[in-house]
Amino acid sequence: FFFSRKIARLGAPPLLHLRSRPSAMPAEPAAAHAAEKPPLTSDYLDCAQLRFSLGCTTVADKAPLKAQLLKQIEEKEMAPFYRATCEALGWEADAALLAKLEAANATELARLSDAIKTAEESEGESEICSAMLAKAEFLMRIGERAKALAALEETYAKTVGLGPKLDLLLTKLRLALFFDDKKLTADTIDAAKGLLDQGGDWERRNRLKVYEAVFHISTRSFKKAADLLLDSVATFTATELISYNTFVLYTVTTSLLSLPRADLKSKVIDAPEILQVLGEIPHLANLLNGLYECRYRTLMEALVGIVDSLYADRYMHAHTRFYWRELRVLAYNQFLESYRSVSLAGMATSFGVSADFLDKELSGFIAAERLSCKIDKVNLVVSSTRPDKQSAQFHSAIKQGDLLLNRLQKLSRVINV
Repeated sequence: FFFSRKIARLGAPPLLHLRSRPSAMPAEPAAAHAAEKPPLTSDYLDCAQLRFSLGCTTVADKAPLKAQLLKQIEEKEMAPFYRATCEALGWEADAALLAKLEAANATELARLSDAIKTAEESEGESEICSAMLAKAEFLMRIGERAKALAALEETYAKTVGLGPKLDLLLTKLRLALFFDDKKLTADTIDAAKGLLDQGGDWERRNRLKVYEAVFHISTRSFKKAADLLLDSVATFTATELISYNTFVLYTVTTSLLSLPRADLKSKVIDAPEILQVLGEIPHLANLLNGLYECRYRTLMEALVGIVDSLYADRYMHAHTRFYWRELRVLAYNQFLESYRSVSLAGMATSFGVSADFLDKELSGFIAAERLSCKIDKVNLVVSSTRPDKQSAQFHSAIKQGDLLLNRLQKLSRVINV
């Protein structure tokens, strides 16, 4: 059976080629000196995703991904990133290519430094900030983490106005996410929220929600991520961070674990912004509708495919097994709510697995107190032992009370010492 075979291996396919959704409204210019800059794209963070995929042992065909990454490195002249990538992946660095990239970096850095010097000598504050930002963005682009961060901090100190400052913090967030620096990401999000409390436009506010949601996904705070993503569905503009299809993938997968059935229907299944691309993302429609419509075989088949996509995603990779387990628990609980008892073979048929596999699966979840049921091994029947709501609340209160008493006792020992 497909499901029991999947337990032993979680695969990772090549990167999905996902399209970006156009902005809901035109973005307000951050500042006069940034008005003519080209629109932001996700190319920068795509490089981090490509390197991550190449490091996944379960990716079968890495040649196209390697060629794509090397093309990006050469086009963007990312000498420090290329050096770090070779060290991380065990590649032998191309000495000629590295020398070429380093020479190009040195030339461009000299030009940018001269531009800053000229601006300081003969131009105004706006031109100085623009020149400093250009250098910071260049250092960020080539993968010089420490120097880019210092340059961004220096530029931020000279920048005036909420809009430009928020844009700098969003740039800093992309740097933090590129290098998977969770502390820097959390601190920068807090700083951006502080500025938004003083004002700020809706477009930057909504973009920050997506950045924060991606951070929560990386730390397994799926409920917080789902709330932020759902708030941004109708106004998504953060295409420099993720594509719209990836945004929908994150929204649906986190909502499945976070929302009750009624909210799942109104906020996800019936959302036109999600429906317009749901069919473009493999297995996602079957995962969503399979759970809501109680088509458990379809759900499990889709879950096998979705897990592959999540395993290859740099933000979801560490939480793939958690997601794999929690969605199965959710499906089993939903199925058992409809029955006082059901034959093991009948339940196995509904989920598309063998009776032996389901027996072992349910036993583990029952022992961990994740399922309220018991298995009659003689008659091969699964019986629900779910308590009524009042009893469940009573036992929960008793359990929480015991935990509180234990903590108070530990605290009293510390105080007495």
